Amino acid sequence: MSSLIVNGGRELNGKIVPSGNKNSILPMLCASLVAGEPVTIHNVPDITDARKIVAFLQLLGARIEGDIESGTLRIDTRSLVATFDQKSLPSGMRSAVLLLPGLLHRYGQVTLSEAKGCFLGSREIDPHIALFVAGGAALNSANGNGSVLSLPKSGFKAVDLWPDYASVTLTENFLMTAAVAKGTSVLRNAASEPHVQDLCRMLVAMGCDIQGIGTNVLTVTGRSSLTGADVTVSQDHHEIVTFLALGAICGGTLTIGNSVQDQFPLMDRCFQKLGVNIEHAGEESTVRANQSLEVERPFTANMMQKIEGAPWPYFPVDLLPPMMALATRCQGEVLFWNKVYEGAFFWLPEMAKFGALSFLADPHRAIVFGNRPLHAATVDAPYIIRAAVALMMIALSVPGKSVIQNADPIRRAHPQFIEKLRSLGADISWSGSAE
Repeated sequence: MSSLIVNGGRELNGKIVPSGNKNSILPMLCASLVAGEPVTIHNVPDITDARKIVAFLQLLGARIEGDIESGTLRIDTRSLVATFDQKSLPSGMRSAVLLLPGLLHRYGQVTLSEAKGCFLGSREIDPHIALFVAGGAALNSANGNGSVLSLPKSGFKAVDLWPDYASVTLTENFLMTAAVAKGTSVLRNAASEPHVQDLCRMLVAMGCDIQGIGTNVLTVTGRSSLTGADVTVSQDHHEIVTFLALGAICGGTLTIGNSVQDQFPLMDRCFQKLGVNIEHAGEESTVRANQSLEVERPFTANMMQKIEGAPWPYFPVDLLPPMMALATRCQGEVLFWNKVYEGAFFWLPEMAKFGALSFLADPHRAIVFGNRPLHAATVDAPYIIRAAVALMMIALSVPGKSVIQNADPIRRAHPQFIEKLRSLGADISWSGSAE
């Protein structure tokens, strides 16, 4: 693991073009396995998980033109190898589960093993198994070497599902499964996040009929043979919000490219709760210097200001940590409520090393008491992307040398993130050979 060296206390000024949505590119790459013709994807973010998926597709025999550095990939999966080594499946990333619909569709059988991403509490695979079994697959034990999912030669059949909760990955697996299933499939309690919508638009471009995009009920009429597509990954609202929060916490004026402003009304409102005004014009969003950073008091007496994170269209839970970092510099206190992951705030003791004051109310809720004296510190980042970003944000905002140890998770979300920060005036670098 690498460390970030931060000499903080500098204003950030300038303009940034955000990357493509990292949560969009992974299912879009996996969807190339159900395509009947080549697909071209633009605005591909250069993240480690995307590289792992691309490398795996190449192992399967996919012909890939272009490269991640250029931001454009043309993927042709029409001539895959006859069999593949199960051990070659990408490790260390839970999003590998998104490969299952395509692998079952192309090979008819997959051996399951656990895949892990960020440490954000228990993330079960059972709903995915239920989806594939409902779609006609059989689940069998493999003599202690895992479990085997097998799909009959007739392929997937249509399903009608109403899962316990609105899971993003389950919704994405449903979409890819239903796209090649015989008949019309329905998913109630579907996730509707912007990255889910990106996958929907890709599958529609491939000839699939999808009704209800952006809602919690999706109706998909599958096709026996999908076409190719030419699609673009939408800009990452997570990165846009993160840079806006960085501008607010460090001072200065930042302008961020933003072609997804229709996604921002609630996020703008959450910034307002922390005394930050975001301006939108054209396809750009700006946070100006000299924000009040004064927590807005609720009209209802004796109520604490709060920011609640939950599945879209709630405020995204992944963006709670950056807002918590910003709250440490605000006048007032804020309750942050993560309604998805248990134990998502266990990294708060690291934030306290900067002098920040917070209180963990329970596994889902924490209070940040802002405007306490902060100082430089050496901290250990947890294996949670946005928590590592939050610690880095505080380090950038306070004078002195700070060290963010084990900061590699940041690479999983934000391409060229440190380079972008330097272009804005930040004094930040990777330690040793991590550059």
